[in-house]
This record gives sequence, structure tokens and C-alpha cells, in this order.
Amino acid sequence: MKRIFAVTSPKQLSRRSFLQLSSVSCLAVPSGTPGFAAANLPPASPITQTAGDSRNTNMQTAIREFLNKLTCRREEVEAFLDKERPNWAKFDPELGYTLRDNILKDGMDNSRTITSYQKSGERRMINYADRPCRINAYGNSFTQCQQVSDGETWQECLAAHMGEPVRNFGIGGYGFYQAYRRMVREEAGPLAAEYVILNIFGVDDHLRSIEAWRWLRIADWWRTFEGHLFMFHANPWVHVRLDLNTGQLIEKQNPFSTPESLYKLIDPEFVYEHFKDDLVVKLLVTERNGTAADRDELDALAKLLNVKADFSSPEATAATARAVHLQYALRSGMHIAEKAQAFAREKNKKLMIILSYESGIVERACGGLPRPDQNLVDFLQEKSIPFIDVLTQHVEDFKAFKLSPKEYILRYYIARGPRQLSGHYKPLGNHFFAFTIKDAVVNWLEPKPTAYREGSETIPPVV
Repeated sequence: MKRIFAVTSPKQLSRRSFLQLSSVSCLAVPSGTPGFAAANLPPASPITQTAGDSRNTNMQTAIREFLNKLTCRREEVEAFLDKERPNWAKFDPELGYTLRDNILKDGMDNSRTITSYQKSGERRMINYADRPCRINAYGNSFTQCQQVSDGETWQECLAAHMGEPVRNFGIGGYGFYQAYRRMVREEAGPLAAEYVILNIFGVDDHLRSIEAWRWLRIADWWRTFEGHLFMFHANPWVHVRLDLNTGQLIEKQNPFSTPESLYKLIDPEFVYEHFKDDLVVKLLVTERNGTAADRDELDALAKLLNVKADFSSPEATAATARAVHLQYALRSGMHIAEKAQAFAREKNKKLMIILSYESGIVERACGGLPRPDQNLVDFLQEKSIPFIDVLTQHVEDFKAFKLSPKEYILRYYIARGPRQLSGHYKPLGNHFFAFTIKDAVVNWLEPKPTAYREGSETIPPVV
């Protein structure tokens, strides 16, 4: 099926808007869905075809211009690596970065949020932190719970209700694969748990999984954020690609695994030589400029991924690249889910995948429009991989209110700007999320948590 994608270009961003956008950038959406426009895609250049304009006709020229524009600046790398600065993130040789303690003005009602992390890397536990922990949660900012304070996360809501702690290893900006790798690393250490949650965020987590350098997809608008130097992240990390001959997953290590190696990313010629043949780079260039495309490669990818290729115009070519990009990412996500399941079985752990979503997907689903990741849901069901679909729960919850889809999402997501677009969950959203997954989690645990364990009461029932 041919898919078409809509984009808008953000202007100057506040710190709060940046944090909200950072979780949902470049959401690819299917075209067969009327009105399925993503307001948080990265900026795209108008597609024009001018005779003699090499930027639009020569693929390598277009790639060079794309990469030159996004090459890191020295002050960005220096600020990120400066341990004395109050930065949001810090360098990690495998995963690119992890997070630091912060107080940010990014919460609901223009409040500040307090985020703090243990020396072992997880977010601070509050409820029943002195008790043994048997659940570890991994994912991106919807697992980390960006834009709420330590005690307002869905893990803390769930822990308070069940009577046992839930450990939070979420990191804002990670993709599905990076969260998986964090799981593999932590589950080999002293904080390993019997039960592991992998929380997948919409389709963007799958796009992040295949990116060698996520910066190339977000830097255009990220640099419009005033004070962006304090929020530098999305440096190179471990990632995956597909073998085009076998369709199998290829795991790629991080070639920029030392702080010093990041300085190579300020050299335009090095960046061009290193990334000019990168598949995701080529897709991003074609998505922005439909006259610059490796049609043979794009056609081969489209056939592998069952995407109908259309090269009849620059716009159609760009749409084909976007559809290929999305399906390539989702196919990779299916392989990662299988790897996670195999890992859990090998280590005698129990895995639960949770599907969480940004407000735009929830709003469209509540309006009756189809989801963009149905093939992933079908795959999880087919492979009997345990999962919780929060999107369907939102749609069911929506039916209980006399609200528009937009009004509904503003109940749960933090609003920003005059258009009232939404970022992460506010505390009420995390409460909804916790109690949406509660039954499945309780049924999953053996023995049951204290709140649901027969005989755990200390005195006979009084009602």
C-alpha cells in the first residue's frame, strides 16, 4: 500500500516544548488514512525540480548538503562532554548517553519537575524502595516519565498500589533496540529482576532503533530550541539494520564509543565520508527531496518490505521513501521483539512488552482512524509474545467521556503552545497508564503482589 506522510516545521522552541517534541519527532504515518497528519514530523524542504539544480538531481550532492548542514558544532560536543555543566545527559560508550539529575521547568501548569537517578542508573524509587524488587522496566521517555517528578511516574503509581517496588530504567530518546540493549546490560548485573517490561513508544521507537546517529533526524528543529546545548543527546549508539538478502537482523556496534571520538563529528568531510552510504541517511534525504533518490535500492527495499513503489513524481518518490523507512523500522522492531523474548527465555525471565503512544496517535485513534503499527500488533499476537496495548485502552476510556478527541488527550498529556499540542503524560496520565496495565501485571506475577495475595492481611476482614 502506498503511504503518504505530512510534515510541519516547528519554529523557536522553549525548553518545555523541546522536551515534549523530543519524544515524538518524525512520526511516520500511513497515507491511506484520511487526515492522518503528524504535526510533529521534522521539517521537510519543498519538492521542486529545476533544470540544472544539482541539489535536486544528484543524490551524493544532496547527501553532502544534508550532512554538512547537520554536522556537529564544536561547542555542542564540548558542552555535552563537560562534566561540570548542568547537562540533561552524560556520555555512554554503548548507548550514546544516559541521564543526570535535574530540575526542569517542563511540568504541567508550568511547574518544575524533579528527576533523580541512583548511582546504578535507575530513576529514584520511592514507594516500597526498601523491599525486594522483581520488576525492571526499560524504554524511552514514556518509561522514564519525562515531565513529571520522581514520585509521579507510572512505576510509582503501580508500586504504591501493589505494595512492591518497580524499577525504572527508562531513558528519554532511546529506541526499542537501545532499550533492549540497556535491558541486556542491566539484567547481567546486581539489579537483575525476574520480570522485565519493555515499553515501545509508537512507531518512533522503531525508527530510532535503525539510526546510527539519531541527531541527523532531529537536529534541524533541535537547534531552534533556546538553550539546546544543555540538552545535547542523540549522539551515535548501537543500532540495527536488516540483511537485504535474508531479511534478518544485523546488530551494529557504536563506532563512536569514546568521548574523544565525538570530536570527529564536527569535521564535515569526515561526517560525509562516514555517513554518505548510510541507508537511513539516504532515506531521509529522499524523504526531503524526492528528486534525489537511489531508485534501484529504493525499489529493492520496497519489494522486500511489501511496499508499492511509486516514482511517478518527486512527491510520490518521497512518499515511497517514507513508507519504506517506516516498514523497514517496523520489520526491525519485530526482530528485536523476538530477540527480547529469546533473551528472557534463556535467562529464565518473564517478558512483557507494552505498547504506549504519543498524543497524536491516541487522538486519531479516538477519532476512529486506523493505527500505524497494526502489522506489529499482528506479529506479537502471532508469535505469542505477551504485550499490553495501551492504545485500545485509551479508545475504550475515551468512550466514557463526552469529549472531543482533542479534549480527551488534554486530560492525560501535558499541553504546550497555542495549538495545545501535547507531549508526555502528566501525573494523571501516568496514573491512567499504571491502572491500565495493572490487571495484566498482577496476573503476570507469581506469587501475587501483597495487595492481591490471599492471606497477606494481618487482621481478619472487617467488611
